[in-house]
Amino acid sequence: MALIHMHFYSAALGSAEEVNIILPENSKGAQPLGAPAETCKTLWLLHGLNGDHNSWIRETAIERYLKDGGYNIAVVMPNVNRSWYTDTCDNVKYFTYITEELPAILRSYFKCMTDKREDNYIAGLSMGGYGAVKAALTYPERYAAFASLSGSLDITRRGRSINIPEWRRVFKAGLQSGEELDKTPHDLFWLAEKNINAGVSLPRYYQWCGVDDELIKVNRRFHEHLTRLGFDHVCEEGPGDHTWKWWDEHIIDVLRFMFSE
Repeated sequence: MALIHMHFYSAALGSAEEVNIILPENSKGAQPLGAPAETCKTLWLLHGLNGDHNSWIRETAIERYLKDGGYNIAVVMPNVNRSWYTDTCDNVKYFTYITEELPAILRSYFKCMTDKREDNYIAGLSMGGYGAVKAALTYPERYAAFASLSGSLDITRRGRSINIPEWRRVFKAGLQSGEELDKTPHDLFWLAEKNINAGVSLPRYYQWCGVDDELIKVNRRFHEHLTRLGFDHVCEEGPGDHTWKWWDEHIIDVLRFMFSE
């Protein structure tokens, strides 16, 4: 298993970017880039509002969990700053970067990564939970499963009490209330309803949030919404607040949910 720190230029973001990648060993042994390789599943693992591409490596034992669990998967940990995984209204295309450009770049270097639905999974915490759910509900044909830990899942309602000037930069110039984002591509409740009503086959979904987390009500509302829509998913809650102690513990549950079948 290798930990790769990669620098490259992103046309979608118009800047030099960095990403961390945990890459499994080929069962035939290490091979140079570009050599014929076995395929592997890829988990796109997203950070929260105050994090970056190093957060999952620094704050959790994700690499050890992969080894101990025998998960022969690649894990990609990108950086999107405080973008909410969104093509911002000042035309910095973070959502395009995460869902299109970065996968294409990495697949060109690492031949074990594929664009098949059954080989791609996405998860994140807090803002990254929002990003993972947004990606999976926007492009359900691209992911086999998705997961959110303590996700900030209700943009339209949470927007009433957040930093509106920051959200004007991200979502909409002149934004006065999160309600203005209702039934837009930023609204996860609307995306889920639109897909399910259209009969779209959604990826499997796992959700966890701590009962002492300020986002527990948001997570419960999203779970209740999916249940009313008839979408079979796994929603768990338990002891925990909005800290890495709990995300480190429950990323193991995400791995089991996604890859233990």
